[in-house]
Amino acid sequence: MTFQDPKKQQRTAYTPDVRLIEQDPLAHLLRVLDLEYHGDATGEDIYSGESMHQPNGRVYGGQVLAQAILAMGRTVDPLRMPHSLHAYFLRAGNINQPIDFAVERLRDGGSFSARRAHAYQSGQAILSGIISFQEDQEGRALAAEMPDVERPENLPSTHDVLSTIDHPVAAFWTRQSAFDIRHVEPSIYLQPGPQRTTRQAVWMKARGTVDADQLTHRALLTYACDQIMLEPILRGLGESWLTPRLSVASLDHAIWWHRDVQVDDWFLFVQDSPSAQGGRGLGSARVFQHDGTLVATTAQEGMIRLP
Repeated sequence: MTFQDPKKQQRTAYTPDVRLIEQDPLAHLLRVLDLEYHGDATGEDIYSGESMHQPNGRVYGGQVLAQAILAMGRTVDPLRMPHSLHAYFLRAGNINQPIDFAVERLRDGGSFSARRAHAYQSGQAILSGIISFQEDQEGRALAAEMPDVERPENLPSTHDVLSTIDHPVAAFWTRQSAFDIRHVEPSIYLQPGPQRTTRQAVWMKARGTVDADQLTHRALLTYACDQIMLEPILRGLGESWLTPRLSVASLDHAIWWHRDVQVDDWFLFVQDSPSAQGGRGLGSARVFQHDGTLVATTAQEGMIRLP
């Protein structure tokens, strides 16, 4: 399938102003997630959006996931929230080109709705995903318990770890990231962990107040988690993000939202990796709100190539 945007000729490439991003990274992210609606074309709802700045010039996978969630969610009854997503990253995206989202309304049942979306740049798909939505319903409940780990207030942030490093990626994480990230174990940004283990715990919180609906909070959680999903693989292999000639790319992503999410309060990722082989690795995480409530479970397979 080749997607042709009827308004493509009227739009120009977007070049982000890094200075403005650094003034308020969270506000910039929320603006990027505010998609433009182009109406119904060939039986699909068409949306378009811009991209966050990235040092490598490629579209961040969590961003296009979050945008796809919002595009699909805007075509569903607002009382129905997404409860599961399955998506594949198909091609690297260019941050200087707009992204188009074509949403297909697959089904609206008595309690559930299903939507499929494809994200395109220059007529080629860079992401394909499907989401199931459900209206709020009563039911018996159980939930895993949050482990007892060091609280975020007592841990160094990514800013503390990387602020003295003269490197464009370090500058991005310290000045342009919309989330405060704090590892319970020593981070592996600059060197491997003190021991080989596939387990880690990471706290995150938006750097500011997110005055938005629950759909946006769930999209932002997905945006945030893509930053760390493959770290347990590197930690288990005894590597770090500075390993020479390391090549990493997300291949797919799945998330199940169990309860309402609040990303401007601390939330904890309890992570593990069950397997790595064939140049691929699988990362998984349980996500808990600060008060111990299990709000989501997520998994991602990625390409992990080492020298």
